[in-house]
Amino acid sequence: MLDEEKAVPPKSVDDSSGSNSPEHLSIAAPQKSSFLSRFSDDLDPRFVYLPLLVCCFATGLTDGTLYNAYGTFVSMQTGNTVFIALGTSGQNNRPYGWARSLTSIGSFIVGCVTFSRFHALLGRGRQRRTVFVSFLAQTMLVALATGIIQGGLIDGRYPSRRDPSDVDFAELAPIALLSFQAAGQIVNSRGLGVAEVPTVVITTLLCDLVSDPDILAPFAANPKRNKRAVAFTLTLVGAIAGGFISKSTGLVQNSLWLVAALKLAITVFWYFCGKEKKE
Repeated sequence: MLDEEKAVPPKSVDDSSGSNSPEHLSIAAPQKSSFLSRFSDDLDPRFVYLPLLVCCFATGLTDGTLYNAYGTFVSMQTGNTVFIALGTSGQNNRPYGWARSLTSIGSFIVGCVTFSRFHALLGRGRQRRTVFVSFLAQTMLVALATGIIQGGLIDGRYPSRRDPSDVDFAELAPIALLSFQAAGQIVNSRGLGVAEVPTVVITTLLCDLVSDPDILAPFAANPKRNKRAVAFTLTLVGAIAGGFISKSTGLVQNSLWLVAALKLAITVFWYFCGKEKKE
């Protein structure tokens, strides 16, 4: 009996606590990696269009503000193309207006290439980390452009009290930043599979809306038509809001801070958005 008792090894303190047991390690490991593993999820396709509709409002808000202040668009490049064409015959309303439009188009093109290549390297278009990082970058770019205006590096008063013949090429900096980030929106809309809400193109959106053979179908029967109609309305409302905010405050940056806040809210939304359910 004494020999059997001696043969039993004493229990260690660690074993009694169970902290090193396989069961404890298997429970602790997922808790450590849950935050990072969440970014590998594909987003639920039922809800990914909602932030893009908010982007339509942000687009109208940005272009409505920037056109009034600096005579160019940063999202809708059709108008900028016309401004460049008019500039070749010296018919721009502002001196070197074609330079602002050319900067916007060039930055938009570079942004499209950059965001699309970045998405290909980072992951799938509907993967959480892809859209999260993309919109975080867009938020930072809008905030940087707004900070340049807020800091007084360029004239942020509306209407400007500067002599119309006085050209400040520093205005090209926020135009370039805002045009570059706008490209991220349309790249995201393609990657998320919501091409009916391009967020920066009204002409195509309107054509697809009114040429839809099922335009008069019941509300629940034609979700793409519904998204297009809401996207157009929000873009229009955003542009109206941009004009009102600039006029009432006499400043350009207030509208842009709102755009930055909207982009940040969308970034947070992507983290909490549900993941796609695999069947």
